[in-house]
Amino acid sequence: MKYPTVFHLIADLTEKHKISCVIIGGFAVNYYKVGRQTVDVDMLITREDFEKVTIILHKAGYQKNYIQETFAKFTDKKTNFMDVDFMFVNKETLERIIAAGKKMNIAGQKVMVPSLNNLIALKLHSLKYNYKIREIKDLPDIINLIRVNDFPYRGKEFKELCLKYGTAEIYERILKAL
Repeated sequence: MKYPTVFHLIADLTEKHKISCVIIGGFAVNYYKVGRQTVDVDMLITREDFEKVTIILHKAGYQKNYIQETFAKFTDKKTNFMDVDFMFVNKETLERIIAAGKKMNIAGQKVMVPSLNNLIALKLHSLKYNYKIREIKDLPDIINLIRVNDFPYRGKEFKELCLKYGTAEIYERILKAL
């Protein structure tokens, strides 16, 4: 099946194939008024739905480039669509993020992005477990998301969010930058 953009493919996955997913990464950051370049589409999905997605992506011209326990990367070899990266979460986590999420239009297609609070939590989690690799993107994203969206970072809730999904050191670095 041919798709004009990768976002048409994603919309088809979510609608026709009843696959739940959330756009995270650069496109979600852009939704919250922070301009950031991105070269791929990052998605949050369950491992079970990922198995279904793999078949559909292969039919659309994607090849599995990399896979590990919590992450997979697909590269398009036919139409030069953006790469698609998947982060795996359990069903309950995905349902909670979807319930609080927002609808976004990309290329005329409706896709789901996490709430600002959940997007920051995802970025904190990424920093906690991959700090050296993710520091360049995720730390500035968090700081800019807070600044641009007047996110209440001085309160108890933000500190608890940082300590739950990140670390005390990450929390201190964010405060120092703000």
